[in-house]
Amino acid sequence: MNFTLTPNLEQFVRNRAKSGDYNNASEVVREALRLLKRSEEQRALRLEHLRKAIQAGDEAMAGGQFSTLNSDEKMDAFFARF
Repeated sequence: MNFTLTPNLEQFVRNRAKSGDYNNASEVVREALRLLKRSEEQRALRLEHLRKAIQAGDEAMAGGQFSTLNSDEKMDAFFARF
Protein backbone atom coordinates (compact mmCIF):
# COMPACT_ATOMS: atom_id res chain seq x y z
CA MET A 1 0.00 0.00 0.00
CA ASN A 2 1.35 3.41 -0.94
CA PHE A 3 0.13 6.80 0.14
CA THR A 4 1.26 10.39 -0.02
CA LEU A 5 1.45 12.80 2.89
CA THR A 6 1.44 16.55 2.80
CA PRO A 7 4.85 18.06 3.54
CA ASN A 8 3.66 19.10 7.01
CA LEU A 9 2.41 15.62 7.87
CA GLU A 10 5.54 14.01 6.46
CA GLN A 11 7.69 16.24 8.65
CA PHE A 12 5.52 15.45 11.66
CA VAL A 13 5.95 11.71 11.09
CA ARG A 14 9.71 12.11 10.67
CA ASN A 15 9.94 14.19 13.85
CA ARG A 16 7.93 11.64 15.85
CA ALA A 17 10.15 8.82 14.57
CA LYS A 18 13.30 10.79 15.45
CA SER A 19 11.95 11.59 18.93
CA GLY A 20 12.74 8.06 20.06
CA ASP A 21 9.13 7.26 20.93
CA TYR A 22 8.90 5.18 17.75
CA ASN A 23 11.48 3.09 15.91
CA ASN A 24 10.50 4.30 12.45
CA ALA A 25 7.90 6.14 10.38
CA SER A 26 5.83 2.99 9.90
CA GLU A 27 5.27 2.73 13.65
CA VAL A 28 4.12 6.36 13.75
CA VAL A 29 1.63 5.76 10.95
CA ARG A 30 0.36 2.51 12.53
CA GLU A 31 -0.19 4.30 15.85
CA ALA A 32 -2.03 7.11 14.07
CA LEU A 33 -4.29 4.59 12.36
CA ARG A 34 -4.95 2.77 15.64
CA LEU A 35 -5.96 6.08 17.22
CA LEU A 36 -8.21 6.91 14.26
CA LYS A 37 -9.84 3.49 14.49
CA ARG A 38 -10.44 3.92 18.23
CA SER A 39 -11.88 7.39 17.64
CA GLU A 40 -14.26 6.06 14.98
CA GLU A 41 -15.37 3.23 17.27
CA GLN A 42 -16.05 5.67 20.12
CA ARG A 43 -17.97 7.94 17.76
CA ALA A 44 -20.12 5.02 16.61
CA LEU A 45 -20.81 4.03 20.22
CA ARG A 46 -21.82 7.59 21.17
CA LEU A 47 -24.11 7.72 18.14
CA GLU A 48 -25.71 4.42 19.16
CA HIS A 49 -26.30 5.75 22.70
CA LEU A 50 -27.79 8.95 21.31
CA ARG A 51 -30.17 7.00 19.07
CA LYS A 52 -31.28 4.88 22.04
CA ALA A 53 -31.85 8.00 24.15
CA ILE A 54 -33.93 9.57 21.38
CA GLN A 55 -35.96 6.38 21.06
CA ALA A 56 -36.52 6.29 24.83
CA GLY A 57 -37.61 9.92 24.75
CA ASP A 58 -40.01 9.28 21.89
CA GLU A 59 -41.51 6.32 23.76
CA ALA A 60 -41.85 8.37 26.95
CA MET A 61 -43.61 11.15 25.07
CA ALA A 62 -45.95 8.66 23.38
CA GLY A 63 -46.80 7.31 26.84
CA GLY A 64 -47.55 10.77 28.18
CA GLN A 65 -44.43 10.95 30.30
CA PHE A 66 -43.20 14.47 29.63
CA SER A 67 -43.13 17.94 31.10
CA THR A 68 -43.96 21.19 29.39
CA LEU A 69 -41.40 23.88 30.10
CA ASN A 70 -42.86 27.13 28.86
CA SER A 71 -40.56 29.63 30.54
CA ASP A 72 -36.85 30.18 31.03
CA GLU A 73 -37.29 29.82 34.77
CA LYS A 74 -38.95 26.40 34.45
CA MET A 75 -36.29 25.25 32.01
CA ASP A 76 -33.49 26.46 34.31
CA ALA A 77 -35.08 24.69 37.27
CA PHE A 78 -35.48 21.48 35.26
CA PHE A 79 -31.84 21.39 34.12
CA ALA A 80 -30.55 22.43 37.53
CA ARG A 81 -31.55 18.96 38.74
CA PHE A 82 -28.84 17.37 36.60
